[in-house]
Amino acid sequence: MNQAIIDAKKAVVAEVAEKMKDAQSTVVVEYRGLTVAEVTELRCALREENVELKVYKNKLVQRAAAEQGYEELNNSLTGPNAFAFGHEDAVAPARVLAKFAKDHEALVIKAGIIEGKVLPKEEIMAVSKLPGREGMYSMLLCCLKEPVAKVARAIKAVADKDGEAAPAAE
Repeated sequence: MNQAIIDAKKAVVAEVAEKMKDAQSTVVVEYRGLTVAEVTELRCALREENVELKVYKNKLVQRAAAEQGYEELNNSLTGPNAFAFGHEDAVAPARVLAKFAKDHEALVIKAGIIEGKVLPKEEIMAVSKLPGREGMYSMLLCCLKEPVAKVARAIKAVADKDGEAAPAAE
């Protein structure tokens, strides 16, 4: 094989390995049967969530996955696959792809890597039902706010009670 071709393939393997390492999550999907318009629609939906969708040769991804310690992912790398790399939100690729797959049966979620752990399709689908980072933050804020509000109401009630009792005592 020509040395230039070998070097090009090594560069692609290094690129994929770097993307897997830097991404908070990676989801593998089979896109066979989607039209160009549907793939464009999917890319736009993913781009809105800062998720990158790339197509690589399975053999090169297998090498990159082995390099990063994700050998279990290799069982899912058959057929035409696309790889969604989530850079900001670990749940975003799974959420967007699952929503798109509901309306487009041709898109099949196969597996993924979320925060360094290879997950099968079932777990990726479960993760897709979680809220995004902002949703989680708002849920946490609500959980933290309620106890503080109860304490504030209790202090106010005590202060009001003491305020009423003080003039009567004089």
